[in-house]
Amino acid sequence: MAQKSAQPVTATEHIPSSEHGGGFPPFQKETFASQLVSLLIAFVALYLIVSRIALPRVGSLLDERQNAIEGDLAQAQKLKDESDSALRAYERELAAARARAQAIGSETREKLNATSEAERKTLEQQLSVKLAEAEKTIASTREAAMRNVRGIAAEAAGAIVQRLTGVLPDGKSVEHAVDASLKG
Repeated sequence: MAQKSAQPVTATEHIPSSEHGGGFPPFQKETFASQLVSLLIAFVALYLIVSRIALPRVGSLLDERQNAIEGDLAQAQKLKDESDSALRAYERELAAARARAQAIGSETREKLNATSEAERKTLEQQLSVKLAEAEKTIASTREAAMRNVRGIAAEAAGAIVQRLTGVLPDGKSVEHAVDASLKG
C-alpha cells in the first residue's frame, strides 16, 4: 500500500476550479446549445402531455361539474316551483276552510237564535197564561176576601153596638151602615 502524504485541508484554503470539474453547468458555454435543445424537447413534451392529456381531463371534469350544477339548479327550481304551487293550494284550501267555518258558525248562530226566540215566545205565552190565571185568582180571592170582610165588619159592628148600647141592632141596618162606610 502506498502511502500518500496528505496535507490537511483547512477551511480557508482555496481549491482550484480544475479540481471540481469546471463550474456551474448551465453557465458553461460548451453545453449551452445542448441545454437549449434539451429545454425545447422538455417544453414540447410537457406541452403535448398537458394539451393532449391533462387539459382534456380537466375540461371534461369542469364540464361535468358545470352540468351537475346546472342539473342541481334546475332540480332546485323545479322543487321550488312545486313547493310554491303546493303553498298556493294550501292557502286556497285554508281560505275555503275558513269560509266554511264562518258559514257553519253563522248557520249555527242563526239556528240557535231562532230556537231561543221560539223558546222565548213560548215562555212568554206560558207566562201570560199563568199571569192571566193568577190575576183571575187574585180577583176572585179579593172578592171572596171583600165578602168576608163585609160579613166580618158587619158582625164586628153589631157586636160593638151591642156592647156600647146593650141592644142587639138589626142585621139589615148594620149591613147598610157597613156598605155605606166601605163605599166611602
